[in-house]
Amino acid sequence: QAQFVESGGGLVQPGGSLRLSCAASGFPFSIYAMSWYRQAPGKEREVVARVSITGGTITYADSVKGRFTISRDNANTTVYLQMNSLKPEDTAVYYCNTNPPRTADWGQGTQVTVSS
Repeated sequence: QAQFVESGGGLVQPGGSLRLSCAASGFPFSIYAMSWYRQAPGKEREVVARVSITGGTITYADSVKGRFTISRDNANTTVYLQMNSLKPEDTAVYYCNTNPPRTADWGQGTQVTVSS
């Protein structure tokens, strides 16, 4: 069974930065594309960013392009999300998972709140 442990969230002012980390285990990490997802209150979970197996192909949701950077460390089975220029609309619980997601294996997520 796959496990995802997200960390690094918190309360930040608009314009601030956070770096999220996701420690993955229980599956062959290096052969799966990975994504960060987020779910805001009252909204469906959405894909924020996706990184290919080698990291050579990366895509972002339009809402975060130019502000967020996804990366992966296959040796340490970890995925990162650097978030800059944060906006109140980025407030959500952030999750990592494979892409497509292993729907039975969502982690607890990490809360990101952007507020003054």
